[in-house]
Amino acid sequence: MKVSKSVISLGLALLFLIFAIAGYTLFVVNKKSAVKNEQIIYISSSDTYDSVFKKLKPELKYPNIFEYTADLKDYAKYIKPGRYKIGTALSTMELINKLRSGDQDALNLKFNNQDYLEDLAERISQQLDLTKEDLLNSMLDPDFLEKEGFTESTALNMYLPNSYQVYWTISSEDLIQKLLRAYRNYWTPQRQKLAEAQNLNPIEVSTLASIVQKESSYVPERATIAGLYLNRLNRGIPLQADPTIIYSLKEKLGKDYQVKRVLTKDLSIASPYNTYLHPGLPKGPISMPDLSSIEAVLNPSKHRYIYMCANPEAPGRHSFARTLSEHNRNAKAYQRWLNKQGVKR
Repeated sequence: MKVSKSVISLGLALLFLIFAIAGYTLFVVNKKSAVKNEQIIYISSSDTYDSVFKKLKPELKYPNIFEYTADLKDYAKYIKPGRYKIGTALSTMELINKLRSGDQDALNLKFNNQDYLEDLAERISQQLDLTKEDLLNSMLDPDFLEKEGFTESTALNMYLPNSYQVYWTISSEDLIQKLLRAYRNYWTPQRQKLAEAQNLNPIEVSTLASIVQKESSYVPERATIAGLYLNRLNRGIPLQADPTIIYSLKEKLGKDYQVKRVLTKDLSIASPYNTYLHPGLPKGPISMPDLSSIEAVLNPSKHRYIYMCANPEAPGRHSFARTLSEHNRNAKAYQRWLNKQGVKR
């Protein structure tokens, strides 16, 4: 059967049109911004092409072009988990190349002032593609703790509250090693000498710093409090730190138990953290101290105070005393204030 020239011409015209559209798609539309607004997309190991496309589609300017290019690049076979920052300068081709290659963007992992290792694991798991359980298993791995000189009681001391650049998909083991390096880097020879000058090692410094921090949220006062506790340690006087009593009560009654006032009967609670019953430092920290509290212990104020009491006339601060008689006056003033406020527990 003889094909007419007009049919051939029409076929060639259609073929030319198809190639023209493909060329326009690849070389014109594909060079335009792929998304309407800058966004962050999280791709997990369980995601498929369809689920990734569903996450992206609301912000895609040309969803059909994305699908066409993704098919051309065979992206469905190269789904890489990660956290991807997608800027408006990215073209569709650049966007797919970024996702296809796993070129993810780091994030700032942040944590501070967690009272328990479980709380820290929970805080981290909220920011990374890790479960609380996986983190705790790595944090409490017996071989790791023994190798690095920690115990279950002192494990929290290793984690310095700060901001850390990490990938969302980092493994729990790699994360712990990164945080350990930060801890080792913090404890420079100079800081270790400052610790030795206080007759303490780094773990003991952090443990004392955790008490100092719980005593006061007023940072300028922390060096004075640190000096007071060091005076007690050096004289063999029990610390008698109320925050350790509160920690002991929470250990016994649950960490959500509220204590606004320490009572006389609380001072005899059976706990290795009770610094009224046990002289010296407790076996581990009662919270995660921030760097200002650690520095306060390393660089304490020099004075002769051995007593302190909350100051009702300056909320958040303390009255300091050298003698028991001075302290008793301060304590009575504070107790009267508590009674006036109706604070019984």
